[in-house]
Amino acid sequence: MNRRRFLIIVVLLYQLLGVQAVKLRKPQHFKHELPAGNYSGVAPLGGERYAVVSDKSAEDGFFVFHLHIDSASGRISEVVNEGFRSSGLKNRDMEGIVYCPTSNTLFISGEADNEVYEYRLDGQRTGRRLQTPDCFKRASRNFGLESLAYDTLRHCFYTTTERPLPGEELLRIQSFGDDLQPARQYLYRPDEPVSRKYFHGVAELCALGDGRLIVLERQIRVPRLKIGAKTIIRLYEVTPAESDTLQKRMLVEFTTHINLVSRRFANYEGLCAPLPGWLLLVADSQNRQKGWLRDWWRLINYAEGYRNERTDR
Repeated sequence: MNRRRFLIIVVLLYQLLGVQAVKLRKPQHFKHELPAGNYSGVAPLGGERYAVVSDKSAEDGFFVFHLHIDSASGRISEVVNEGFRSSGLKNRDMEGIVYCPTSNTLFISGEADNEVYEYRLDGQRTGRRLQTPDCFKRASRNFGLESLAYDTLRHCFYTTTERPLPGEELLRIQSFGDDLQPARQYLYRPDEPVSRKYFHGVAELCALGDGRLIVLERQIRVPRLKIGAKTIIRLYEVTPAESDTLQKRMLVEFTTHINLVSRRFANYEGLCAPLPGWLLLVADSQNRQKGWLRDWWRLINYAEGYRNERTDR
């Protein structure tokens, strides 16, 4: 059997089994074009412009980057930093960011205060926020509201904590209407860590605009000497519907490493859908810590390809 026939058979099997085919593009970094950061969230603004939060930026606010994505090659071919837009307030460990077209504003989740505030495009707060249910006040500072998504089809926000609330086993994915009031709550079972040596949790949610959500789960191990550091990145698809408990289906899994031949270790935290059929990931490099880490960006085409990647690329 020749290679072409083999690939055609694999694609047909994926389709018959109802598995979404995906293709990972090689990660990119932009040492000279973009500042070193702790990038934790990204949101398309339209016109190839993206709002990006850094959880350790000097002040509360967001960057605006111009990214030209060549969908033919699956590469970011042009990058321009349009600067930081500050609210003038203290950084509150900003993690998730979304653009809401109905109000032409941004919403940003903070893990330090477990609040989601609304911002104008100039960086200033509007005074409004999502009315988060009291149960989320029990979330710990380090495992609080890490994620944020906005579904343009259903006109609703989604957020959840990085780990289940104390004493619970399932994550609560909370939805909110355009009126910013809490709506329905869904339950989601996160993966168990592969070992006790791995830090783990849900880093981000992303709405595809057709009712589906993508859940970014990550597991991280960083030895003291850094060599052997590894991340396991898993993207799951869920569809909030009638059941309160979400059924998840793996979209893609891949790993990154630091070893003698690879320094593509990437703690991916930010996720958005920049174009139909595409996902965009951005990593937190801890300000390119000691030259070991980079601010990786990575595109995933979930509308083409034929395999789930499980290796560092």
